[in-house]
Amino acid sequence: MRFPEFYNGSTGPHISFEVFPPKTDAAMESLRRVLPELIDLGPSYMTVTYGALGSTRERTLEIAALIKREYRMESACHLTCVGSSCADLDRILDDIRDSGVENIVALRGDPPRGETTFVPPPDGYCHGNELVAHIRRRHASDFGLAVAGYPEKHIESPDRESDLRHFKNKVDAGTDIVITQLFYDNADFFSFVDAARALGVTKPIIPGLLPVLSAKQVRRITSLCGSKIPPSLQADLEAAEEDDGHAEEVGIRQCVAQATELLSRGVPGIHFYVLNKSSHMRRIMTQLRPVLASLGG
Repeated sequence: MRFPEFYNGSTGPHISFEVFPPKTDAAMESLRRVLPELIDLGPSYMTVTYGALGSTRERTLEIAALIKREYRMESACHLTCVGSSCADLDRILDDIRDSGVENIVALRGDPPRGETTFVPPPDGYCHGNELVAHIRRRHASDFGLAVAGYPEKHIESPDRESDLRHFKNKVDAGTDIVITQLFYDNADFFSFVDAARALGVTKPIIPGLLPVLSAKQVRRITSLCGSKIPPSLQADLEAAEEDDGHAEEVGIRQCVAQATELLSRGVPGIHFYVLNKSSHMRRIMTQLRPVLASLGG
């Protein structure tokens, strides 16, 4: 089942989860234990992120194929431009297709660690729209394709207007759905959707949420991606500075409130960045189930 089939208007809203491929065998075994716990929470599909320059690439497909084969749940592989020539991308795409995975999250990708600017590989691509177009040329209808949207603009974009133009080019290249980067102020999401619609973007736009698990964690992640922490959440995190248990309570409360508003205003689904953990997601989903049930999800 490919992305467009989830968002055809007949069902929903859809909850989806994102996990990342571990770097060690021990962490991989931990993820294997967590996966059934996450799947028991009933997401519609799961996505698996992509390690730069080969660090965890093989495990991306291994995990996505495992989710689909062993748990009978739809999955998606992330795929980036980083470190791959066109020929490399073709081999990866063939492997994804042959594994039975039917969905891809297509991204430019971040510069490798220690580098501040993105440099395309020889005979490779520099922008997400080029990757989307390449996938559509090579595998016109084999995959459902998602791309990223940035409610607060991409950190490298000089201004929102140019960011939106690049975003529309990426969608027009052959995108089926949009999954946003994390954000903590719903006003930013709704403003982004309004601006995208004004440009003629009609594809489903799914908000991406990262529940807070610690104050240090959320500050580090938002500093890397350029998302802001609203003053009220910042104050709560400061009160929980060295107490991760308290911070997690703050995060669960904030995430449930944020997701409830988004769902009540008609989003087609929510994509949770779960950080390969399940206990906080169990609590969040328990509180969201009445909201989802009232909406038919």
